[in-house]
Amino acid sequence: MSTITVSGLSKHFGNRTLFRDVAFKLERRDRMTLSGRNGSGKTTLLRILAGEAGKDEGAISYGKGVRIALHDQRPPRGDASLREYVIGGLGWILEIEAELAALERRMSEGSSDGATLDSYADAQTRLELAGGYRWREEAMATVRGLGFGGPELDRPLDSFSGGELTRASLARVLASKPELLLLDEPTNHLDIESLEWLERYLLALDAAVVLVAHDRWFLESVGTSVLELEAGRARHFKGPWHAWRAEQAAREIAAGKDAGKREREIARMERFVERFRYKASKARQAQSKLKAIERIKGGAPERAPSDDRSLSFSFGAAERTGRVVLELERGRVEVGGRTLIAEGEMWLERGEHVTLIGSNGSGKTTLIEALVGNAEPAGGKLRTGHNVKLGYLAQHTELGGAAGATVISHAQGATGLSEAKARALLGRFLFSGDDAMKRLGDLSGGESRRLALAILTSSDANVLVLDEPTNHLDLESREALEDALTGFEGAVLLISHDRALLEAVGSRTVVIEECRLHSHPGGWAEFRSRRDAEREGSEPKRRAKRAPRKAAGPSKNRRAEAQRLEREVEAAEAKLRRLEDQLADPSHWGDPDRAAESTRKHERARRELDELYARWEQTLERIDA
Repeated sequence: MSTITVSGLSKHFGNRTLFRDVAFKLERRDRMTLSGRNGSGKTTLLRILAGEAGKDEGAISYGKGVRIALHDQRPPRGDASLREYVIGGLGWILEIEAELAALERRMSEGSSDGATLDSYADAQTRLELAGGYRWREEAMATVRGLGFGGPELDRPLDSFSGGELTRASLARVLASKPELLLLDEPTNHLDIESLEWLERYLLALDAAVVLVAHDRWFLESVGTSVLELEAGRARHFKGPWHAWRAEQAAREIAAGKDAGKREREIARMERFVERFRYKASKARQAQSKLKAIERIKGGAPERAPSDDRSLSFSFGAAERTGRVVLELERGRVEVGGRTLIAEGEMWLERGEHVTLIGSNGSGKTTLIEALVGNAEPAGGKLRTGHNVKLGYLAQHTELGGAAGATVISHAQGATGLSEAKARALLGRFLFSGDDAMKRLGDLSGGESRRLALAILTSSDANVLVLDEPTNHLDLESREALEDALTGFEGAVLLISHDRALLEAVGSRTVVIEECRLHSHPGGWAEFRSRRDAEREGSEPKRRAKRAPRKAAGPSKNRRAEAQRLEREVEAAEAKLRRLEDQLADPSHWGDPDRAAESTRKHERARRELDELYARWEQTLERIDA
């Protein structure tokens, strides 16, 4: 039976149809991505599927007993610890454990009738299917996969930032073991390492997934189908994300839209697929996808209503600079007395497009704040080249402006343009008509980002430094930014978690790793290919190199303690499995005294194992500190 079947689903707000005739069917391991402009109803549809919002027409059918979990942008609240919050999402397993405990008490008191034993065996089976007595450790592994460290597990939720709370919500939902997983922007606030972990997690997940995301690399890696919501209509496309995107462009060509632009979009998809060829295991798959694009280009798909608004812009001509535009020599970056980068060497040459990557908290933003002159490096020399005119887009949009300022007045003040020219500029960034009169305080995150980009394009910058420029931008806006940056003749230094943008724009990749700056020729895909090959081929050598260092280091005793605890954990797990085997055998309950003693031993063994896990984890954290 299907996990979920939807037919004729419609939703209206007043006289406006948000979407109508939504229809699809998903089995386990199907992963459907939702596509549509902001306001097309993607989040509303997810909430309807989760039972949190009502539908106006249509039918939704779920498989028997299907567990549903929704992650959206509403952060969790309260003073529970992160560990308690995530474990709380597994209430159904906690209920099984409570049921087992109650049955064990009854059996220890002498109850050994067939119904009790059958109930106990059934509960044991359900617990084993949920991961057995290690389900808590599995849940914490999910939390760590999303970038949380051990000390953060017991911090209260109200001590976390908004971005951390969003990740906590995602961790709770993933750990809850749903059969239908609904994800609204799960890639927000994740660094690249966590993004890659999430991709692997979803690809291995035995569940149906419906998700909204603007990360094209993520959509291509994870999705198996696309549900397109546009102008109130819904279309279900079976196939990978890039093939749907090319098919959409071909539809617009057939409908008489800007053929040149749509052909460029199809070419973009072809290049996008090419980037997935960096792994030999993906080559055949990528080739078949390219053939699918060729078939799509040859057809004349049906016309469909659409929103004709399209973001399109470019940066101005870049005046010539000296050969080296920015150079950091033996640079040192610190935050709160903690060294993020030591002895850093970095340079940016005329016309070069460099991407800067590193895990969250590695110092990327702090570094470029120093490079653009907004902060002093803690050490080293920073030089700016001849005739450099910097254009900087910060990670968090700070528009400033006078009280009551509007989009048009702010644009005029920031650019010096006349009202007519400012309106023409804003129109290219989808601020037309009344939108240009919106107050700055009323703008959404995406609108604020588009306004900041509009002002940046009107500057005479010949060096662009961009920190997460795709924050709050939808897919079409990200592609427009990609086109503008690839066509810019000046130098670019880019920080982004959007790997498709990194690959399209970057000609060199700088990585912050172990407090050092490492330069790698080529874009994201080439760097990742080289990194993965290095990890696969030289891990034994690295382990051998680490071993002498660890043995000689000051934490030798701690490492010995960790190894001892690991052995104790393994022995405790084996002991617990033996006791569970005894408890699962109905013949064992013939003697009430023996059964009661076994139950007490089982409880003690489970507590001992939990304590060993905690001690082992604490020891590992001290080693890594």
